[in-house]
Amino acid sequence: MVPRVTSRGLTSEVAPRTFSGIQPTGALHLGNYLGAVRGWVRGLEAQEERQASIFCVVDMHAISLPQDPAMLRANVRLMTASLLACGLQPARCVLFQQSMVPQHAELCWVLATLAAVPRLAALTQYKEKAASLREVPLGLFIYPVLQAADILLYKATRVPVGEDNLQNMQVARDLRQKFNRHFFASKSFFPQPEPVVPAGTAARLRSLRSPAKKMSKSDADSRATIFLTDTPDQLAAKVRACVTDSTRELSYCPATRPGVANLLVILAELSGSQPEELCARLVAEGTNKVQLKELVTAILVEHLGPIREELERLVKDTEHLDTVLEDGRRAASEIAEHTMADVRRLVGFRRL
Repeated sequence: MVPRVTSRGLTSEVAPRTFSGIQPTGALHLGNYLGAVRGWVRGLEAQEERQASIFCVVDMHAISLPQDPAMLRANVRLMTASLLACGLQPARCVLFQQSMVPQHAELCWVLATLAAVPRLAALTQYKEKAASLREVPLGLFIYPVLQAADILLYKATRVPVGEDNLQNMQVARDLRQKFNRHFFASKSFFPQPEPVVPAGTAARLRSLRSPAKKMSKSDADSRATIFLTDTPDQLAAKVRACVTDSTRELSYCPATRPGVANLLVILAELSGSQPEELCARLVAEGTNKVQLKELVTAILVEHLGPIREELERLVKDTEHLDTVLEDGRRAASEIAEHTMADVRRLVGFRRL
């Protein structure tokens, strides 16, 4: 789609664009990779325009809860290295650090003037995080407004998100509508961002130790989560220790056998098959639960080994990582400033 310039010189239409962000909270785990990052990489294969896909390491979101500054800086580089090791090519997309583009904060303030306090207070993610805090930071409360600014700043039309982020996406859509109606008298300045939820089972990978819960990097049990940085020995130990059930034979039933189903999902995702079909084939071959664990270990070592090795190489090359982020900053800033120049005029900060 070719951008259309209105009589006031404001761009009101853009080509389709994907935007997604990820927090720099340490190494990626298998659920992050299968549920999000692998899809980002695949989406670039048929893409011609670099600026059609924008990915952001959202360190401004990270400080909505206390962070150690040195650790945050290290984690930004670690996350950047992780994304590159997974196959994200900065020549085919824009990859940058959120705080390096100040227009995110500027647009967040504009959108905050349109956001309603009761609406933000009712969001599930906010209530869950705030419940354990003695004092709730304002940054945590307006987290969805900053997320809306991230999306709208680049006029994104496709936003890959997990199911637990759909409420925040709706906030972004509502703020987009409010801004357009209040300042632009139309519905086209900010395009409608559509959430893209990962299909299949990858987005719902379960904990190896407590399969009733999602896999999470914050799990207290070190054996519960598979990280892309795990060595072959660590992968083998985690799979051996994973919780299943007392039935030796295989069957795929996430409701009644979540541990076994989780292993089948991992094997299916990494082998390009469906869990139900894979299970039927393994049962026909006489594969039992112990042998299933061996198959899962083998495919994890095969698939994650090259990623881990490349990640280890990249983490040591801090100059290259900083160059990638600086190049991404320049590309992102160009788009962001174009949007904000129009926003400033629309809200009355500058003349039309």
